[in-house]
Amino acid sequence: MNRAKFYSAVRSRLFGGKLSRSQVAGIEAILDKWEKTYPDGDLRCLAYMLATAFHETGRTMQPVRETFADTDEDAIRNLDLAWRKGRLNQVRDPYWRKDAEGKSWLGRGLVQLTHKANYARLSGAVGIDLVARPERAMEMNVAIKILFAGMQGGMFTGHRLSDFFNGLRGDWSGARRVVNGTDRSNLIGGYGQAFHAALVAATMSAVEAARPAC
Repeated sequence: MNRAKFYSAVRSRLFGGKLSRSQVAGIEAILDKWEKTYPDGDLRCLAYMLATAFHETGRTMQPVRETFADTDEDAIRNLDLAWRKGRLNQVRDPYWRKDAEGKSWLGRGLVQLTHKANYARLSGAVGIDLVARPERAMEMNVAIKILFAGMQGGMFTGHRLSDFFNGLRGDWSGARRVVNGTDRSNLIGGYGQAFHAALVAATMSAVEAARPAC
């Protein structure tokens, strides 16, 4: 892949004309993991993972806490305030409140991993005890593993990206079910298509550059 061409495309189409070092570092981590794990994989799946991270991290491309708080305590306060004001009607149980062991199961990572059961399930998939140390979901190398296990392996909802991107089928809106039902599905699907266009152009550019001269 011609990464310079890829960054040129996403910089203008998705990042308002400017990319920070931390944004590039996050994208690089995802691209490196993809090329190592799925060198011949469907670029639509990679594009949708990039789009999901783009959306769920508020475009920072770095692991974040729910509400983008700097600390767990701040995130808990933010969520409690939203709960009291009736902004979280879809939530039945305030999962972010600390349990008897003083642990909070609020959202963390490149994809917002929430609830103790999900931390437990992803622990086995990534080989890290996230129940013992849920804060490790904020580490980039761990967040990357969670992203791939959850979206490629179907560990978040039972749906995996290959359910929506296979052969000629490309369901950019439906792919949101891999993470969170239909929440902002069209918006994130649009991000995915923009990332995909950049990936295709960068890949084609790399192929052209590798061809021998006539």
